[in-house]
Amino acid sequence: MKRSKYTCGLDAAIDVMGGKWKALILWALHVETLRFAELKRSVTGISERVLILQLKEMEASGLVHREVFHQVPPKVEYSLTELGHSLNAALMPLGEWGEKNMARIEAIARRARPRS
Repeated sequence: MKRSKYTCGLDAAIDVMGGKWKALILWALHVETLRFAELKRSVTGISERVLILQLKEMEASGLVHREVFHQVPPKVEYSLTELGHSLNAALMPLGEWGEKNMARIEAIARRARPRS
């Protein structure tokens, strides 16, 4: 989170979400608790460095719980907090809109690409 004072609810939500990866991480965690490697496989295209940074920010924002198991080899699991689950529920209609309009969005993106 970057600020502590917002002009509206959308301002606060966007500050917590910041970028495309956090929504995809929330979606990956909405069904079950995942270990880091499982989460990385679930979020296609994210680098390990970016995933680590995003998870730290999400933990600081109260969206994700990180549990460390002191064993050999070390084990760390990530799960959604109550706040994370509530944000995920708010994002579901957006995901449904994306599913419904995905073909149209992809077609527009193809037409907008410069021809080489």
